[in-house]
Amino acid sequence: MSVVSSIQQSSIESLSALFSQPFTEKDFQVNQTKPEFEGDYTVVMFSLVKALKLSPDAIGHQLGNHLVANYPQLFSKYNIIKGFLNLSISDAYWTGVLNKNYNDTCYGKKEMNGKKVMVEYSSPNTNKPLHLGHLRNNFLGWSVAEILKANGYEVIKSCIVNDRGIHICKSMIAWQKFANGATPQSTGIKGDHFVGEYYVKFNDAYKQEVDELIAAGKTKEIAEKEAPIMKATQQMLLDWEAGKPEVIDLWKTMNGWVYEGFDVTYKRIGSDFDKIYYESNTYLLGKDIVQQGMDKKVFYQKEDSSIWIDLTADGLDEKIVQRKDGTSVYITQDIGLALQKYEQYGIDQSIYVIGNEQNYHMKVLQLICQKLGMPNADNIFHLSYGMVELTTGKMKSREGTVVDADDLVEEMVATSKQHTEELGKVKDFKEAELKELYDTIGLGAMKFYLLRVDPKKTMVFDPKESIDFHGFTGPFIQYTYARIKSILRKVEEADGASAVNHQPSAISLLPLEKELIIAAEQYPAVLEQACTEHNPSVIANYIFHLAKTFNSFYTEHSIANAESDGKKQLRLQLATFTAGIIKSGMQLLGIKVPERM
Repeated sequence: MSVVSSIQQSSIESLSALFSQPFTEKDFQVNQTKPEFEGDYTVVMFSLVKALKLSPDAIGHQLGNHLVANYPQLFSKYNIIKGFLNLSISDAYWTGVLNKNYNDTCYGKKEMNGKKVMVEYSSPNTNKPLHLGHLRNNFLGWSVAEILKANGYEVIKSCIVNDRGIHICKSMIAWQKFANGATPQSTGIKGDHFVGEYYVKFNDAYKQEVDELIAAGKTKEIAEKEAPIMKATQQMLLDWEAGKPEVIDLWKTMNGWVYEGFDVTYKRIGSDFDKIYYESNTYLLGKDIVQQGMDKKVFYQKEDSSIWIDLTADGLDEKIVQRKDGTSVYITQDIGLALQKYEQYGIDQSIYVIGNEQNYHMKVLQLICQKLGMPNADNIFHLSYGMVELTTGKMKSREGTVVDADDLVEEMVATSKQHTEELGKVKDFKEAELKELYDTIGLGAMKFYLLRVDPKKTMVFDPKESIDFHGFTGPFIQYTYARIKSILRKVEEADGASAVNHQPSAISLLPLEKELIIAAEQYPAVLEQACTEHNPSVIANYIFHLAKTFNSFYTEHSIANAESDGKKQLRLQLATFTAGIIKSGMQLLGIKVPERM
């Protein structure tokens, strides 16, 4: 039980005993005491005034006296400041928390709760490489999935690959026209980059043809429709839908190149999936659902035979669900896939990690599913996140407008190498160790910077700032972890035994020792909050605060040369506890922590 839960429970018992009526934790608030006041946690009295017909101070004095008298193992003293009951938690309680948990590698994590969640993220197109926006998406989706696991959920990580449609055909046509049989293997270019270059070549050729047609007297609108390369692309899409063998073969070949490239990037950034859906397999889903919707009078048919739903009464608009030629639209496919996910896995919640430009689409999806009476419709959750941009926009980009994920990763690793070498503390590292360290710092810096911001916020990624060893960054936390591990190793080497060899008996705590235990004790509540909010930034901010608190503590208090053996053991426990929480929290963000750096 957390300290807050213990305070709530003992306060409920005391209030009930004092005033002979029932209370719940909803009847009062428990907050951390503000730094300018004495105490650790504060019980707010004002909400009790009406029911008890006493002043806040009078209630506080009665409650404070009862708590200190009846729960001495938890409370040492109290004070009242203008209706706020400030409680000091006993040193014995905090050392008990430390003794019990300092070496628990599963601290804060919950038992399985029997609930199943699918988290869908990444969702790339197979006509170009992953970019900076995909990185925020992948890091966010992967981290949310791990946070859910830590809170007891069974999680299926999924991805829907947009592998069909006119954009794919553009790359295919350009390859036919300009490649002369070139392949990723023959050119030495990574498969997704290779195909992406032909998407760019299509756009260049299309623009040129449109300009020529305009110069010949066509309007821009007509020129865009009549450009030969666009007509060829539209024909290729029809041929693909008709199953023309040579088109299907080329489509499979080029998508295969892209998947190989994606796999390299996913492995590099530490992203993985349990289930991958392909739009080429799902784009016909939902047709049966459209008929069911017609039967239920949820949908209606227009004179041109297209099928629609009217959502104006829900504050939205009319939405087409099937074209007049009988083909499905994106929303129809998404409805079909939502049902398929539920039927395949029996999920209790379906989380979609999708940018905020799709907020409207996701509202419509859930609303239609609800009106159709689909199981699990109420548990569709859109984890909407803001766009991410660079400070300068000058970093190398293969398409001129989008920052390539692979380029950004390499840039971050190169920057981490430069910074680490400038610090000059890795001269005894072997080459393989250095390579792993630069990767760990570079990727950690990028992930932490992208995850430390609330997902809902649009953000600017500053590569230089993200790798500052002294700022609100991943490398600062990684360095703190490595520092703690170094301290523990040195003590073990000096003592010739395990660093922590016994539990200290009752011992008084200095303010910074107590502050560090209080911060560490909050980790389970932080994990729960991050899960409830689907928000990894809660963990990122907490771990940074914990690392800062440890550094303040260690600046003031020696561990190896503590003033007594009891203090030494206490501080060794504190260091071990802090390091374990940092490692656990960073792992949930997908970030490795080096044992030395």
